[in-house]
Amino acid sequence: MYVIGISGGTASGKSSICRLAAERLACPLVGHDRYYRDAPEPRRFNFDHPDALETGLLVRHLQQLRSEAAAELPVYVFGTHRRAAHTERMEPGPLIIVEGILVLSDPALQGCFDLTVYVDCPDDIRLIRRLRRDIAERGRTMESVLDQYLATVRPMHEQFVAPARARAGLVLDGTAPLAESLDRLVAALPEGLRR
Repeated sequence: MYVIGISGGTASGKSSICRLAAERLACPLVGHDRYYRDAPEPRRFNFDHPDALETGLLVRHLQQLRSEAAAELPVYVFGTHRRAAHTERMEPGPLIIVEGILVLSDPALQGCFDLTVYVDCPDDIRLIRRLRRDIAERGRTMESVLDQYLATVRPMHEQFVAPARARAGLVLDGTAPLAESLDRLVAALPEGLRR
């Protein structure tokens, strides 16, 4: 099994690249955000800190899949900020993409990847994209988005996310056309996995 880990800051374009790559390569996409811990008080919960995620469980699941055993992945419900009672079964396969802002920040998780990718994007572009997304898709106010950005998103990005760029085997430009980034990602794969 070949595992790709793709990181980058909030609204860098990594999720769009990952979705297109999973479609083109016909492989599953596992979001690190499935592994968020329950947040009984979401306003006081720092979703951008590594401790917010049960990364050790993701590592165990990837190890299971590598040993050709199925894994029961958690389902996180963002509306309640808790995990669902049910899980989703994933069968092992030849290729998996794992995506999230912090997937290259944990040494044990990074060690699970055959290819590490960082999607780089200027801070101002990421903030504009996040504002547009959170207001349009999540019903948030501009003030609440900016408050969270300044309180947790920006400092956690500087402390945990941005340093991962130096550890990535491939850096993609989050402002480039998606097709161009996808082609670069596919070209970095072993020949037998390219499509």
